[in-house]
Amino acid sequence: MAALVIAEHDNGTLKGATHHTVTAAAQCGGEVHILVAGSSCGAAAEAAAGIAGVAKVLVADAPHFADGLAENVAEQILAIAGGYSHILAPATAYGKNILPRVAAKLDVAQISEITKVESPDTFERPIYAGNAIATVQSSDSVKVITVRGTAFDSAATGGSAAVEQIAPVADFGKSAFVGRELAKSDRPELTAAKIIVSGGRGIGSAENFKLLEPLADKLGAAMGASRAAVDAGFVPNDWQVGQTGKIVAPTLYIAVGISGAIQHLAGMKDSKTIVAINKDPEAPIFSVADYGLVGDLFEVVPALVKELG
Repeated sequence: MAALVIAEHDNGTLKGATHHTVTAAAQCGGEVHILVAGSSCGAAAEAAAGIAGVAKVLVADAPHFADGLAENVAEQILAIAGGYSHILAPATAYGKNILPRVAAKLDVAQISEITKVESPDTFERPIYAGNAIATVQSSDSVKVITVRGTAFDSAATGGSAAVEQIAPVADFGKSAFVGRELAKSDRPELTAAKIIVSGGRGIGSAENFKLLEPLADKLGAAMGASRAAVDAGFVPNDWQVGQTGKIVAPTLYIAVGISGAIQHLAGMKDSKTIVAINKDPEAPIFSVADYGLVGDLFEVVPALVKELG
């Protein structure tokens, strides 16, 4: 019995979610192997080989893997799937794009966004926006799993896995990479940040969101938002935290002007420390907050920045 982790990478570096997925794979029992499918991806493969607990890194290097097209990566996984009892990928846009295709072609049920491994065939996963936890047992010969990274520790480095080149499958030919628009920021990436300052509809406008920038700068924090703020056009979509946005679990999460809709709580309630600032003492956000401050955010936030200064 061995588990195969699908590495998320940019051909040069591994994404942090891969380390969390390795931890989940190790708990499934047996050896852990990593598949790095990319183009000129030697650096990413070496990084994967350095993860503690990994026995082998399989490298499929070809130009048509350069941009992580789901059709091509899925075909590569299927070509080697016969040797594995578990196939895991991060529950990110990358993993969610690839593994459903793999599960369908293997004719097995995918187990999505697991948060705990009970045994090699039994897993926990949140349902109803995290209000209930389902325990799922799979009798499929191959378990196809996406892993919610915030629920698992990051695997340590210091490993020395063997790196093996494998024959890449041919270009599937049904899709082509057209382009990518990348949001550039000097702040930490949202899902990897240790501190996050998030704003909600209570901020009032895109202009008012600038009020949070000095606070984020003082703390070296990433900036996030509720869906209501995103839908109102205050901030870009990639700032959204919640069930339909990004799932985060930073050391410190500061929610400013966020009422705490269930969909938002599902994306951040695993944060180690939650601070809520809201003028409504009955706001649901206070039910999950470790520290709550009832007050006008337009007075509280500048005062907080001044104290930090």
